[in-house]
Amino acid sequence: MTLNQSRLFRTLKTLDIFVDRALNIEYPAKGLSGFQYNRDLLKAAVANSYLETVGNRADSIHLAIKRVKTSDIVWAYRDTVQTVGSRFGLKDKNVVLAFDYTDEDFYGEINTLWIHGYTGEHAVKGKFKFLSCSIINSDIPEKIPLISIPVMQGHCMAQMVAWCFTIIKPLINSVILSIYDRGFYSKDLMLTLTHASLPYLIFVKKDSKIKKELESLKESEKKKITYCFKLNKDMTVIKGETTLALLKQILDKKSQKSFDWAFATNQEEINLDTIIPSYKRRWRIETGFRVQDEARISSKSKDMKIRYFFFAYEQVLQLLWTALYKEEAPFKQFLLEIYELANARYHEP
Repeated sequence: MTLNQSRLFRTLKTLDIFVDRALNIEYPAKGLSGFQYNRDLLKAAVANSYLETVGNRADSIHLAIKRVKTSDIVWAYRDTVQTVGSRFGLKDKNVVLAFDYTDEDFYGEINTLWIHGYTGEHAVKGKFKFLSCSIINSDIPEKIPLISIPVMQGHCMAQMVAWCFTIIKPLINSVILSIYDRGFYSKDLMLTLTHASLPYLIFVKKDSKIKKELESLKESEKKKITYCFKLNKDMTVIKGETTLALLKQILDKKSQKSFDWAFATNQEEINLDTIIPSYKRRWRIETGFRVQDEARISSKSKDMKIRYFFFAYEQVLQLLWTALYKEEAPFKQFLLEIYELANARYHEP
């Protein structure tokens, strides 16, 4: 079934506005703008190919991206979320959020802190990394990516997460819970979130202390303990505490296997019977990354802004589909039809 063309045209105009804002192009444009650029960008996204392969605007788009600040792309994305979110009352929603890192492969020589080192497996020499935050509520069908930002080697994770919360705060009503995998288990992050009165649930690495506590439990036993810790930061010792939720050999009905679980949380009320399903909702953000991969624009660039613009553009496409068309058509159909519309409206000078 073909999507409504009038509605799709309005969606394409939203995409035009994102490109213009991200590239700091004023309206009316004196030169090229999102109107022209979207044809090539969408064609590359549909084909999962390079701009250079599908069109003749690659150099112009690259130069336009290099001229702007990274923050221009961040705020353009945030504004797009705000526009689309107004259609389903995002501003009034109480949300559960998931944070995660995702990356893109780089095959050349690494000479910038924006490319993180890698093993070299499959000829991949490094990775561009992005910190992403998405809505994962069961009661909100629009599970949209709220923000993603690029991160360099040696970045302060707690500071980057806090900045994401600052960006998305005007978009929503409140945060019910924020969920993180074991890579985010950090004293600095737990202190930062608690200081900001942001509830968290973090999957905990099973170090010697956690293993010892789990060994003391009986099968299927669950318990909470208060964990006091100290953080040495900026020549200052900061004291903090969190609650560790420990669950011994809990049966997973899907796999019919039993697992040990350990979480850190600052929630005042903790239901040990629902804490595992609450955490598993975080996996929905990974589903979003797989959807986004269907619109991947290939690039060999070492320039972080170029890679980030393409990543943000792919997320805008995912955002538009998730919020507006998910119940009507598969993602690939949406991509193809919006590209065909962009191509049809375009007339080569």
